[in-house]
Amino acid sequence: MSKHETDPAKLPALGRMFLWTGNKSSVDRLVYGIYGVCALLFLADFFYEKHVYLAIEEVPGFYALYGFFMCAALVVCARFMRIFLKRDEDYYAPYDVESEDYPEDQLDKATHDG
Repeated sequence: MSKHETDPAKLPALGRMFLWTGNKSSVDRLVYGIYGVCALLFLADFFYEKHVYLAIEEVPGFYALYGFFMCAALVVCARFMRIFLKRDEDYYAPYDVESEDYPEDQLDKATHDG
């Protein structure tokens, strides 16, 4: 067994249920299945009568297109906001516990003579 492989028997039940996601072809089939379901739902929007409140809702596929464009807009806005909200890597360092010096007498230093 390699370093990154684990014995499935040692995993919890939920972990064993998702072992199939380690295979790339299985994940690809899942993604293509989701694409197919989305396409079928988009096409189904053309074949039923809608009871709408706004005229724009009558456009076939309106909610699918609206959801896609709003998701894309969120990504673009997040990238734009990153310019203003980004902090340096050591922004919290002066107040971080990791930045404190340890007392020399409490460190267990090991010497490795080779």
